[in-house]
Amino acid sequence: MTDNTNTLRKRPSGLGRGLSALLGEMVADEPLTTEGSGPSSGIRMMPVAQLSPLPGQPRRHFDEAALDELAASIVEKGMLQPIVVRDLDGSYQIVAGERRWRAAQRAQIHQVPVIVKTLDDRTALEIALIENIQREQLNAIEEGETYRRLTTDYGHTQEELSKIVGKSRSHIANLIRLRDLPPRVQEWLGFGQISMGHARALLTSSDPENLAKEVIAKGLSVRQTEAVARRMRAASKPPKLRTTSPADADIAALERQLADMLGLKVGIRHEGKGGQVLLNYSSLEQLDMICQRLSGEPI
Repeated sequence: MTDNTNTLRKRPSGLGRGLSALLGEMVADEPLTTEGSGPSSGIRMMPVAQLSPLPGQPRRHFDEAALDELAASIVEKGMLQPIVVRDLDGSYQIVAGERRWRAAQRAQIHQVPVIVKTLDDRTALEIALIENIQREQLNAIEEGETYRRLTTDYGHTQEELSKIVGKSRSHIANLIRLRDLPPRVQEWLGFGQISMGHARALLTSSDPENLAKEVIAKGLSVRQTEAVARRMRAASKPPKLRTTSPADADIAALERQLADMLGLKVGIRHEGKGGQVLLNYSSLEQLDMICQRLSGEPI
């Protein structure tokens, strides 16, 4: 390990509360210590084999070539930033820095610098999410699934998450809605075969998987995908719900707007002077949120 590991340089962040707010201010030029010595909040060296990944870590995919590059850098320059872990009765769980931990194993480094923090499950997941977002290492599916877990499992509202990660609430709602896509479509999005814009259009389609196959095979643009999705929707509607109104595009835009506001899939079926508004929920928590909004109770 080189002398470069002796200094932890705090990285500026424009993301909401940021890592520094969640972890507390880290002291620069804090000396590395051997395991079991020095302050419990300081940087210490710890065996790689003693660390384990955080269950439910937001990131699922690790680029092999990028890991090899990082491993080579660690061999040459050492690990410049400590791994953040939490102590669970002597078992050290990685909260931020799993990629560095994996690269250290490839580099055959036996000890790495760590910072031990006392964190509950929710805060640990928040930190893991923010670290990956700061480094732009999560795909849309991974990011959306983490937002969903923080809302359903830990009681965060979309507005709270917006403040934590520094992104719009509509962005968070759109990512959470990706869970409504078929698993294969989620996989294609995760691997970059379709874009987030395509995914939003596919959410409005009556057959998202087959349309996604067409997008990939023909290289359809987002606008082309939206147009095909509209045609598929119109063809799949029962005759009594069909409308020949030129306001279809406005209704589709209103559906998207309501979906962004609620974080749910929304359908509008307009005929004559009336119609239906359909709200799709995938959990009891989402149903409860709908009831609270309709009753005017605080969420």
